[in-house]
Amino acid sequence: MAYDKFTKLTSSAVPLPIENVDTDQIIPARFLKATERKGFGDNLFRDWRYNNDETPKQDFVLNNPIYTGKILVGGKNFGSGSSREHAAWAIYDYGFRCVVSSFFADIFKGNAINVGILPVQVSEPFLEQIFLAIEADPKAELTVDLEAQTISIVATGATESFAINGYKKHNLLNGFDDIDYLQAMKEEIKAFASAKAY
Repeated sequence: MAYDKFTKLTSSAVPLPIENVDTDQIIPARFLKATERKGFGDNLFRDWRYNNDETPKQDFVLNNPIYTGKILVGGKNFGSGSSREHAAWAIYDYGFRCVVSSFFADIFKGNAINVGILPVQVSEPFLEQIFLAIEADPKAELTVDLEAQTISIVATGATESFAINGYKKHNLLNGFDDIDYLQAMKEEIKAFASAKAY
């Protein structure tokens, strides 16, 4: 199994109400030398998190201890820019399992799902409700139910549905990447090949 199964997640969330967050902001290009998917979380939003002397920027949300959780809530057009999959690796390695936005760049969305992160696209009014809930209570929780394809604000009960490709949903529910999916079908593939053999 490549990644943890994603079924239902209830967690507090980290708010990042910035639009057009691109992949170079998520993980700057100078940190892309590694080929293993480990350690990228240390440099997630590196230039926003740290000053030139490596001291943390106190006004950046990831450096504020009142915000915690496995859900990152971003502004519209999250993950734009270059197609680097390292951006998804960095988000996963940091500990996030879900990113919420009112719009995702398509390539980032695919990369996120492929490494076990659920991108939940909501309407702009619902995204605003989430930000307001977190502003009112930094520990406000969200519940993301992949099977039902719903996201809820626990404190208010407000709920909205989200869309996801059926194949990708199956993989997330089972903790599969594309290779795991094929391996799970190994016996069916063998039977099919045998039936077609001449």
